[in-house]
Amino acid sequence: MEQRIQIDQLQPEAYKAMYALENCLTKNQLSKAHKALIKIRASQINGCAFCIDMHSKDALKNGETNERIFLLNAWKETALFSKEEKVILSITEEVTLIHKNGLSNATYNKALEMFSENYLAEIIMAATVINTWNRIAISTKKPI
Repeated sequence: MEQRIQIDQLQPEAYKAMYALENCLTKNQLSKAHKALIKIRASQINGCAFCIDMHSKDALKNGETNERIFLLNAWKETALFSKEEKVILSITEEVTLIHKNGLSNATYNKALEMFSENYLAEIIMAATVINTWNRIAISTKKPI
C-alpha cells in the first residue's frame, strides 16, 4: 500500500479536535455495546479496514461475540440483535448513507419511542464521529 500523508502530524490541532469529539463519547450514556455496533457498522459501510479491525477487536474485549460481529453486515436478517440495537443500526446506516435520504422520519420516530432525546443525540453523534474517522483513515490509507 502506498504511503500517504499523516493528518495527525500535519494538522495536529484538527486531530486534537477530533480526539476531543471522540472523548465526549466516552463521557456519555451510550453503552459500550451500542458504541461498538455503531463504529463497526459505519466502518463496514464505508469500507474502512483500519476502523473495522480496531473496533471489532475492542468490541470483543468488551464482551461482544464473534457471531454478532460476523453477522453485523446482515443484522436485518438475524434475531441476534435486539429491537433497540436494530433501531441504532438503522440510524447508523441512514446517517452514514446521508446522501440517499438522510435520517428518515420513521427511524427517527421509532428511536424516540425507545430512547430519550439525549440518548438519540448521542447515537447520532457517535455515528457522525466514526464516519469522520473513516474518512480520515480511508483518505490517508491508514494501515492496519
